[in-house]
Amino acid sequence: MARSKEFDEAAVLEKAMLLFLDQGYEKTSMQDLVEHMGIHRRSLYDTFGDKHALFMRSLRLYKSKVDDRLGQAALNAPSALEGIRLVFRAMTDRAPEEPKGCLLVNTAVELGPRDEEAERLTDESFCKLEELLKLLIQRGQANGEIVNELDSQATAESLHTTLLGIRVLARTSAPKEKLLRIASVALSSLEKD
Repeated sequence: MARSKEFDEAAVLEKAMLLFLDQGYEKTSMQDLVEHMGIHRRSLYDTFGDKHALFMRSLRLYKSKVDDRLGQAALNAPSALEGIRLVFRAMTDRAPEEPKGCLLVNTAVELGPRDEEAERLTDESFCKLEELLKLLIQRGQANGEIVNELDSQATAESLHTTLLGIRVLARTSAPKEKLLRIASVALSSLEKD
């Protein structure tokens, strides 16, 4: 007779995701995961598979949280410009107790070129964010709040690159004020005089 799980799978996956965000893939050992998730090693393997499979599930969880939460909030903002500002605030407004950085960016840098699945997941998320920014720029141009002369695709790519830089800097000891200044300069290029 099979034993029932003695843990909440979603809750322990969330714990694994946060540990990977804090330490990265390579630095996180199976023992770290067992201790942090609060489950037995056998349960970890039976439920999630090996470390790579657990990491991919953690990355998918993070990706869905970021893509869904950010996309919906930005699209539902009172204006296109406010939607773009909201995206930038999401990258700069972290509580001090939260792990620093972004699991997608960290994964792209750490694993991207040598792990096809990780590269595909990070690329999907990056493309989705660029498309969101492009849509918001076009919406803002149509309603007169964003400069019409800007190429929406090139501007979305530039804003996304700035967001990537902010996410990397967020992993360091860079002060929040610096991140806010970078965001402010990027956003000022969109606004009509």
